[in-house]
Amino acid sequence: MAVTMELITKLRNLTSAGLMDCKKALAETDGNIEAAVEILRKKGQAVAAKREDRDAAEGCTLAKNEGNFAAIVALNCETDFVAKNAGFVGLTQQILDAAVAARVETKEALEALTIDGRTIHDLIIEESGKTGEKMELSAYECLTAPTTTSYNHPGNKLATIVGFNQDNVDYQVGRDVAMQVAAMNPVAVDRESVPASVVESERAVAVEKTKEELVKKAVNAALGKAGLNANHFDSEAHIESNISKGWITEEEAAKGREIIEKVSAEKAANLPAQMIENIANGRVGKFYKESCLMEQEYVKDATLTIGQFLEKASKGLVAVSFKRVNLNKD
Repeated sequence: MAVTMELITKLRNLTSAGLMDCKKALAETDGNIEAAVEILRKKGQAVAAKREDRDAAEGCTLAKNEGNFAAIVALNCETDFVAKNAGFVGLTQQILDAAVAARVETKEALEALTIDGRTIHDLIIEESGKTGEKMELSAYECLTAPTTTSYNHPGNKLATIVGFNQDNVDYQVGRDVAMQVAAMNPVAVDRESVPASVVESERAVAVEKTKEELVKKAVNAALGKAGLNANHFDSEAHIESNISKGWITEEEAAKGREIIEKVSAEKAANLPAQMIENIANGRVGKFYKESCLMEQEYVKDATLTIGQFLEKASKGLVAVSFKRVNLNKD
C-alpha cells in the first residue's frame, strides 16, 4: 500500500511522532496503522534503553489540587529545550490530571495508571522515542486534608502543595502559604513534626559551634593581652602568609602559636556547661523559627509568623502538611 500524506497525518495525530518517523514506520508496515504505532512504541523503548546512562537533570514540575487532595508530578528529561516543549509539558499535565482524578498515593501506582489504554510508564517511553531523550518520572508527592492548595512557580521547575485543618480556606490565604513554602523551603510544619534525628543533629552542631566560639574568644583575648593582632592568627595558613608578607615576625608567630595551644587547651577543659546549653538552646530555637513553616516569618508581612497570619485569617486555622519539589538546587 502506498504511504499517503493522509496516512502519515493520521499516524502522527495518534502518536505525535515526527513526520519522517511516521513515514518510515508506515513504509515498514505497508501502510498498516496499528503495526506502525507498535513500531513507534518500540522505537521509544529502544531510545529509552539506549540512554539509560544519561543524566535527566532537566524537566517539568507541576502541582494541582482538587478539594481535599493535592499532588505534584515531576517529569525529567535531558535538556531544557525539551523541558519547555509544549508536548512534554502537556504530557506532565496529563499525568498530573490522571493522578489527581484517581487520587493516586504512590509513584509506582501512578506509573501503572492507564490513560486511553496505555500505562503512564509506556506513555513516558513513547515520548522519549519522539524526542530522543531519556525521560523519567522523578518525583510524585501527594497529600490529603480538609482544604488543599497548590502553587506552580514560573518556569515549571518548582511546585508546592499545602493542606489545612479547616474546610473552605480562602484561596489567596492558601496560595500565599504555598508560595511561602516555595520561597522559604521549610523542613517541617511545626516543631513536633521535625524528625528527632534532625533536632539532635542541629543541637550537636549548636553545642560544638558554641564551644568553638568560647575557646576562640578566650584565645583572641590572650593574644590581644600579649600585644598580638588576633586577626593575624586565625589559621596556620594565615600565620604563614602574614610572615611572608612581613606583617608578623617568626618570633611573634611562635609566641602566638604557643598562646593559641595553651589557652585553647585550658579553656576547652573549663567550659561553662550551663552557658553552652543556654546558647545551644537559643540556636536550636532559631533553627525552629527559620525551618518550621508555622514559625517562619511571613514573607509578605515581616510582623507576622505564618501561624499568626493563618490565625488572623481564620481562628484555629493551621497548616497540617506540605510537599515541595524543586528540580533546581536550593
